[in-house]
Amino acid sequence: MKKIKVLHKLINSGVIAVIRADSKDEALRVTDAIVKGGMTGLEITFTIPNAEEVIRELKESYANNEEVVVGAGTVLDATTARMAILAGAEYIVSPSFDQKTAECCNLYQIPYLPGCMTITEMSAALRAGVDIVKLFPGSVCGPSFVSAVKAPLPQVNIMPTGGVSLENMDQWFANGSVAVGVGGGLLAPAKTGDFDKITNLAQKYIQQLKTIRGDR
Repeated sequence: MKKIKVLHKLINSGVIAVIRADSKDEALRVTDAIVKGGMTGLEITFTIPNAEEVIRELKESYANNEEVVVGAGTVLDATTARMAILAGAEYIVSPSFDQKTAECCNLYQIPYLPGCMTITEMSAALRAGVDIVKLFPGSVCGPSFVSAVKAPLPQVNIMPTGGVSLENMDQWFANGSVAVGVGGGLLAPAKTGDFDKITNLAQKYIQQLKTIRGDR
């Protein structure tokens, strides 16, 4: 039931913030700005120093917010996946599919979202129990690739990451994506310390999501 609940939270979030930062403090400030803007899907990448500590602190900070869902990204192996899960990560994201990581996540009943680009990779992920596939990098494929894949694999749930923007987000959903991941453009203002701008951008993404879903 825990896994199903997390999957529902991810899909309800709609837009997942892929958070990269040069320090733990920057990651926490970026995340707070994003949540302030209404985004509730958080992917803390393991390129951040002490990423597991960031996850642990966020889980404590948002313990009373049922909508916020905290996951770990850029997880390259099962060891890192287990570390993230023990720190409180509710889902695991990888840039590519890894069988051992899938097994680790299944053991703990944690959703695993591996990066895939081909039908062969997606089929392998589905056989390993994956519920949502991360299409990465989405910029290489484009929104129409999602509907093309879902013709032979209508059961696959796809979340594109990379190449998703405010301008094309509607196209990704129109072609069958269950959620989208956004990072670079959303986080860019952090480099100049403009966290209010991140909040503003997050609000725009959520408003766009509401428009797409007809929930104004």
